[in-house]
Amino acid sequence: MTNAPPLPMLITGIAGVPGYNAFHHFRARYGDQVIGLRQASMWPLAGDGIVACDVEDAKGIERLWEQYKFKSLLNCAGTCRLKSCELDPTMAHRVNVAGTGNIMTGAAAHGALTIHLSVDLVFSGEQQGEYTEADPLDPVTVYGAKMVEAETVVRTLRPESCILRISLPMGISFNGHAGAIDWIASRFKQEKPATLYYDEIRTPTYTDCMNRLYERLFFNPIVGTFHAGGSRTLSLFEIAQIVSVVGGYDPSLLQGCPRIEAGPMPPRAGNVTMNSSKIIETLGYQPFDPWPFPAHLVPTHRAWHLEQKEFSGSQEQVHALLYQNPNAPGTTPPSRSELWGSKRFRP
Repeated sequence: MTNAPPLPMLITGIAGVPGYNAFHHFRARYGDQVIGLRQASMWPLAGDGIVACDVEDAKGIERLWEQYKFKSLLNCAGTCRLKSCELDPTMAHRVNVAGTGNIMTGAAAHGALTIHLSVDLVFSGEQQGEYTEADPLDPVTVYGAKMVEAETVVRTLRPESCILRISLPMGISFNGHAGAIDWIASRFKQEKPATLYYDEIRTPTYTDCMNRLYERLFFNPIVGTFHAGGSRTLSLFEIAQIVSVVGGYDPSLLQGCPRIEAGPMPPRAGNVTMNSSKIIETLGYQPFDPWPFPAHLVPTHRAWHLEQKEFSGSQEQVHALLYQNPNAPGTTPPSRSELWGSKRFRP
């Protein structure tokens, strides 16, 4: 196959938002040469090219590498459940650190071109954002601390890797309630309130933009650690305002507060916005359109969502404006409800 990245390709963590969207992006281009890995418990996520194996299963991961002999790896695996990681640091280490070690051991043994996803939560947010790759790491959560350890594992076992620190990946989730968009929307769909923070600030990115970046990096590899945050900064509350308006939900369901009022469990980061100028300069172009792309959907104040009565929100608008980048739309994968309907159990 000409004009293709090194194949076959392994994409791990396909039950999560970045992995799920990347799997469909690359599978549409390279077919059976792309394999997606999901945890064994996520049985509804099934289909061609999907393999079940927990990343902490060292023997199982070794067999997977031996079977397919992957030549490229996009590692999206891990658990980002903040509270679960706080309550069970051993589990967080097993999945996010030891699991990364198992994946990287295979990548090193087979010489696979490697992209590893880390996260903005390796920072505390106490310095008011605009973090660069040179800033010291000071996570406030167990999850963030384990992602720091995972980065060290990658640099040790596969030093030729590209480590991308991402923020919130904005795309559809398989289960309908993972990721920022779908978690917020799932609350509103059930007519339940959602409380988001005024002062946790992120740099969200369309998965469409991320997928094209991965593809570029597989064709033209770069080595090192790079920030890959979007070009627009938004608080979690502002993100929820956008979801409320674009989805056409009851605006009274959205509540906001400073993160200090949210209680101690789990701890919350502050302004963890990332400066991504290093990767922009390395590539020679800006890979990330702002999320959301339409500027008129950016809140201007805390009551903004209550005033957008002329906007006709719907699930179709969420697909067209929030899941997809309307400036350069990719393919939106199906959700679990689209695939399974009302079925909840194994047939």
